[in-house]
Amino acid sequence: MLAMLRVSMKTIFLLTAAFFLTMSTLATAADAPYRHVVLFKFKDSATPEQVQSIEKAFAELATKIDTVKAFEWGTNVSPEGLNDGFTHCFFVGFADKAGLEVYLPHAEHQAFVGKLKPMLDKVCVVDYIASK
Repeated sequence: MLAMLRVSMKTIFLLTAAFFLTMSTLATAADAPYRHVVLFKFKDSATPEQVQSIEKAFAELATKIDTVKAFEWGTNVSPEGLNDGFTHCFFVGFADKAGLEVYLPHAEHQAFVGKLKPMLDKVCVVDYIASK
C-alpha cells in the first residue's frame, strides 16, 4: 500500500511539474522576441524601378508601425545556388508575439501588400521565436 501511495505521489508530482513547465514555456514564448523573415521573387516583368519602390516601401514600414523593433534587408549573394529564385530577404523584429500580431493586419502593412502583390512571383515567410 505504501509503495502504491509513493508511486501515486511521484506521478502527481511529475504531472504537476510538467504542467508548470509547460505553462512557463508558453508564457515565455509569448513574451520572447519574434522574428518575421520574408523572401521575395519578383516577376520577370517587374522593372528595376518597381523593385526599388518595393524595397523603399518595405523599409518605410519600420517607421510607420511602432511595434517593429528591428528591420534589415538585402539581396541574395549566396554562391550556393540554393535560393530557389528568391532574390530579396527582409527581416523584421518584434519584442514579442503581440508586436507581430499588431503588424500583420495593420493598415500600412496591408497597403504595402497590395502594392507588392502585382509584382510578386512568389514569397516565403518564416516567423520564429528568437532563442540564444
